[in-house]
Amino acid sequence: MMGIEHIMNINIIPDARVTAIADPHEGSREWGRATAEGAIEEYADYREMLEKAPLDAVIVATPNYTHKAVLDDIFETKLHVLCEKPLCTTFDDAKVAAERAKTHEGIFWVGMEYRFMPPVTRFVEEVHDGTAGKLKMFAIREHRYPFLQKVDDWNRFSRNTGGTLVEKSCHYFDMMRYVVQAEPVRVYASGGQDVNHLDERYGGATPDILDNAFVVIDFANGVRAMHDLCMFAEGSRNQEEMSAVGDTGKIECLIPEGNVVIGKRKPKSVETVHVAVREEVLKAGFHHGASYYQHLAFQRAVREGTAPQVSAEDGLKAVAMGLAAHRSIEERRPVLMSEFGL
Repeated sequence: MMGIEHIMNINIIPDARVTAIADPHEGSREWGRATAEGAIEEYADYREMLEKAPLDAVIVATPNYTHKAVLDDIFETKLHVLCEKPLCTTFDDAKVAAERAKTHEGIFWVGMEYRFMPPVTRFVEEVHDGTAGKLKMFAIREHRYPFLQKVDDWNRFSRNTGGTLVEKSCHYFDMMRYVVQAEPVRVYASGGQDVNHLDERYGGATPDILDNAFVVIDFANGVRAMHDLCMFAEGSRNQEEMSAVGDTGKIECLIPEGNVVIGKRKPKSVETVHVAVREEVLKAGFHHGASYYQHLAFQRAVREGTAPQVSAEDGLKAVAMGLAAHRSIEERRPVLMSEFGL
């Protein structure tokens, strides 16, 4: 599904086009063919595509558990890379990928598109400009629908996804580091699988993916951050809500409303700013325009030879934060990021 979103966004970007797709599933290739504009080359094996297709860059939008093998092959090329999150499903694999990315000849970019939602961009600008004063607390809530069905139901098991707080929430852990501008020190979490997928069976096995959690993270600069995830809350006005509280005010971001709310303490005031996104961009995906603006930034880095805005190192740290949250839930204790060597 993310592969299709990438194709839809490339379709509306001038001077860029999809030249080839690779997928072992015929149905997915048919969907990609129908979505892409113009003739494309199709491959059942991505390795053949890497060898034969006319490519400047490659987008990795394969199941999480395949990322390591796919990246190992891409690192043998000079292609620019946009790798969907999570970078890998285990810390060791993500660490190897981050190390190899440092010497890769092409740009290596991790797909943390939430940074690029226009309302979020405005929200982050306000926080970093000091509109709320010195940042003290940062919270991200995602209340949404359950995981969608994927090919071969791969996303129903943590061994394939890395776990919900890696698969889904690495976006938000990346956002925390981006907003807070410091490194995480300690992670506390509580979560469970209380509603979703309990009556499903695949090969006789019941899915084991969490559907709700609270995660609190202490950062090195003293800021506290919190992530509130619920995947049986589609009856919500907004799917994502962010709030940053400083010593002089509070800033909120509401998606899909597209509003940024700026509050001041003295004198007390609250202002709502709507951040519009072009209809054409909204229709090209499911992330409020984020994929489009991420692609513009990625292509600019490729054309100008500048550093990626979201590096493999960023991807590694987001995976580690998700794994730390899972460890905290499983072992019922605070987890230090130093346990991961970070």
